Amino acid sequence: MGKLTFLIGGARSGKSTYAEKMASKHGGRVLYIATAQALDPEMAERIEKHKEQRPESWQTREIPYDIAAAIQDELGQTDIVLLDCLTMLVSNLILTVTDKEFEPDETRAAKIVDEEIKAMLDVFHQSDTDWIIVSNEVGMGLVPPYPLGRVYRDLLGWTNRKVAEAADEVLLLVAGMMLPLHELGISFEG
Repeated sequence: MGKLTFLIGGARSGKSTYAEKMASKHGGRVLYIATAQALDPEMAERIEKHKEQRPESWQTREIPYDIAAAIQDELGQTDIVLLDCLTMLVSNLILTVTDKEFEPDETRAAKIVDEEIKAMLDVFHQSDTDWIIVSNEVGMGLVPPYPLGRVYRDLLGWTNRKVAEAADEVLLLVAGMMLPLHELGISFEG
């Protein structure tokens, strides 16, 4: 089985840059999974900037969800998977069960997020490929004042916990500085 490294931190903390450096240092064939969708001009510009930063030799796949099904056959042809990021993946999934008034179906959202993460971790466990997964920590701020924000925060927090539990290494990035959480010997069962 491969190694799973989980990078988590706030916005602009350096997570993606650090993950890309890790993948480059790892060497070999890199499969970069981008979960962001260009739903507006500003996001399209961000995505283009990210693409320009990555080596041309990396295979990039833009997959908003259903990651396990999309990459399962490719794992034998890659040495490392870099998934950037869970933050957008969870958002994409929740929006599939959110109505026009931005009222999410919390039960359905929890179910599809759970299914997505279980399938993704199953694919990881069945392969010899190393993975780097990036996510934002959104639970340290204010409680969102609207239902969609609260459902998103809660489901991303749950997702981060599940991936951290499965990871061999968890790294927290703050202001471009990396703190290895596993080395602290702290864990939470619950």
